[in-house]
Amino acid sequence: MDTCENIQFVCPACTRSIEITESVRDALVESGCVICGADVDDSAFALEKTAQRASSPSACDPQ
Repeated sequence: MDTCENIQFVCPACTRSIEITESVRDALVESGCVICGADVDDSAFALEKTAQRASSPSACDPQ
C-alpha cells in the first residue's frame, strides 16, 4: 500500500468538513468558506495521511 497526503478543511464558523486539493485550499484562503462565507486561515486545514490500495486509483493523482 502507498500513502497519500490529503488536505482536510474544517470551517471555523459553520464546522463543515471536506477533503480538498491544494488549489481549492488556496481558493478558500482567498475567498472564504463556500458554505457560509466566513474568513479562513491556515488553522482550518490539516494534512492527513491515508493508505491507498495498489488496485484502486490514487486519490493523490488529479484526474
